[in-house]
Amino acid sequence: MDLSLVPIKKPLDTNFILGQAHFIKTIEDIHEALVNTVPGIQFGLAFCEASGKRLVRWSGTNDAMIQLAQDNAIAIGAGHSFILFLGDGFYPINILRAIRDVPEVVQLFCATANPTQVIIASAGEGRGIVGVIDGDSPLGIEGKEDIQWRKDFIRMIGYKQ
Repeated sequence: MDLSLVPIKKPLDTNFILGQAHFIKTIEDIHEALVNTVPGIQFGLAFCEASGKRLVRWSGTNDAMIQLAQDNAIAIGAGHSFILFLGDGFYPINILRAIRDVPEVVQLFCATANPTQVIIASAGEGRGIVGVIDGDSPLGIEGKEDIQWRKDFIRMIGYKQ
């Protein structure tokens, strides 16, 4: 078995979700979940088929996000993995529950806009995702001012009252 790192290539502030599913209809079901949860959502989605033709299946509403999803799915190359890129102004927090509720979704590895590397294990003809490195390491423990900033920020953007 060989381990390697695959960097996610994307614009700096672009959010994405990386996960694993188990069936070819994942593409259609995630697409439907997204457009039914957030009307007008802009996204690109790609799924690495693990058997049969072993194609990267894809869908989406934004050509640039679709291309990002296809390019990164090919680079990752792990069977039954999917990657979803969100257009400007759309965030994972608004769709994570809908994605988790798709029956084929097995797990989510990350939902982030941070620089990310995917840890890949290769054995024979197959590849799998071991985990991800999401962003940078912490620089310290938050203080009282940081706690207040966090609470104020979350309320300012409308996620708490």
